[in-house]
Amino acid sequence: MNGICNSWRRIYAILIRHIYILRGSVPRLLENIYWPTIQMVLWGFISRFFAYGQGGASMGEVAFGTLLGAVLLWDMLFRTQIGVTLSYLEEVWARNLGHLFVSPLRPYEWWAAMMLFSVMRALAGLLPAALMAIPFYGFSIFDLGLPLLFFFLNLMFMGWWLGFLIIGMLLKAGQGAEPLAWAFTFLLAPFCAVYYPVSMLPHWLQPVAYALPASHVFEGLRALVLHHHFDAHEMVVAFALNLLYMAISMGVLQAAFNSARKAGTLLQSDA
Repeated sequence: MNGICNSWRRIYAILIRHIYILRGSVPRLLENIYWPTIQMVLWGFISRFFAYGQGGASMGEVAFGTLLGAVLLWDMLFRTQIGVTLSYLEEVWARNLGHLFVSPLRPYEWWAAMMLFSVMRALAGLLPAALMAIPFYGFSIFDLGLPLLFFFLNLMFMGWWLGFLIIGMLLKAGQGAEPLAWAFTFLLAPFCAVYYPVSMLPHWLQPVAYALPASHVFEGLRALVLHHHFDAHEMVVAFALNLLYMAISMGVLQAAFNSARKAGTLLQSDA
């Protein structure tokens, strides 16, 4: 009986430890309700999209033209963002930040390398999936032609500034905020109108969607696939928004970096 009681105490001690960890970290706490909520919101709007239809387009056009294309393009955005963020986290996990910045490496050189690596990482994951979609589903995203380049570029820029913004938050909040690296971009997914038009959102949420570059890219994708019209205006708006948010995110990152360097947290594993 003593053995069972002692065993239960040890189990209870570990349980309490993890409850305290969870309670002491707002990002970890939010992550528990994050994924179910995001899934519910996303699939609710997707279901609404299918229920209402899209300008007389057939279900096949909607499914293969807009949904498969949106899946591939969204992956470009997410992988670019996660490529930037993981480049930072790899250095944190290896306790290498201090070593990097006692070298002649300048911050902007590090950021440029992260941007280039994120594109390589994104393309390495995206190209096989895009090629597999051709024999599996008879759908080629490359049939979109030159507009595809504009879609990619805008989503790539958005992935960059999202990555820098997250790194800035991680520098400020420490490793307790690591779930942001995986979850932050998906938090924006319902407002990016990836799988459904902005018009499917409630009216009070539509201004939020139009403030994000990705929503203009995916609206442009639907216009091209369903109506065979390339909306250059959407791309210009997306590019202008990306420039604005890139400037803001770089400012946030630079301020967080300077603060961490002055506080000496770059030399600690929990930077």
